[in-house]
Amino acid sequence: MITKEQTERLKDLYRSASRHSQYQIMPGFLAELVDPGQLNKLWDRFERERMEYFTRKVDMRGKRVVDIGANTGYFAFEALEAGAREVICYEGDADHVEFMRIAAEMFNKPLVVHQEFMDFKNPLEEAPVDVVLLLNVLHHVGFDFGEKDIDIEEAKGRIVKNLNWFADQTRYMIFQIGFSWMTQYDKPLFPNGTKSEMIAWLLPLLIDHWEVIEIGIAEVREGATRYEPLGERNIERNDAIGEFRNRPIFVLKSKLI
Repeated sequence: MITKEQTERLKDLYRSASRHSQYQIMPGFLAELVDPGQLNKLWDRFERERMEYFTRKVDMRGKRVVDIGANTGYFAFEALEAGAREVICYEGDADHVEFMRIAAEMFNKPLVVHQEFMDFKNPLEEAPVDVVLLLNVLHHVGFDFGEKDIDIEEAKGRIVKNLNWFADQTRYMIFQIGFSWMTQYDKPLFPNGTKSEMIAWLLPLLIDHWEVIEIGIAEVREGATRYEPLGERNIERNDAIGEFRNRPIFVLKSKLI
């Protein structure tokens, strides 16, 4: 039986103040209990639309999935709803970790949560796994994790090194990063902040480790957002849809497993 105390605790944990708090919407099974629309969620990051795209490209059924920087667990829990047999989360924020643990216990979800920032040094204890979700994490290198005294070019090198680090530990990777280092717009990773710059920079650095299954790009038609394959019609930056929807999604398959 779900108690009022459990529900209120989840709401308190979601509201907790941190750099990445109130970041995600709720998975479907929690939406009626903890509605971010009533809890001051800051802005839309199109979680449903991204998850719909992920499951079109990678079959989650029966898979072991790792979610790096899981926040409050939207993608982790939705992977379970899509048929994953187990999801392992790595998350450094204690309140987010407790949120996921309470929700998993309340609803008997096969979710394992590690309270730690990924160090990209020691192999995953669960490896090899089937799918890794690495969503909008690596551009925070030098702030949330990793050495603090690096410059922007060193940060770009760490992004690639950390991404390729997973290639012998997972069969599939779904990856996304922002255009600015540490989401500070005065520190652009790409001078013009374009999708074509990001893609042209990244693809040659992945070729020894990953096969690119597809690059997904957000398109907006009649007010609805849907991620579609990269092509001439969507490669150009579209400022009208905001920075977040301009971030490509890379669906990768390991060449090492």
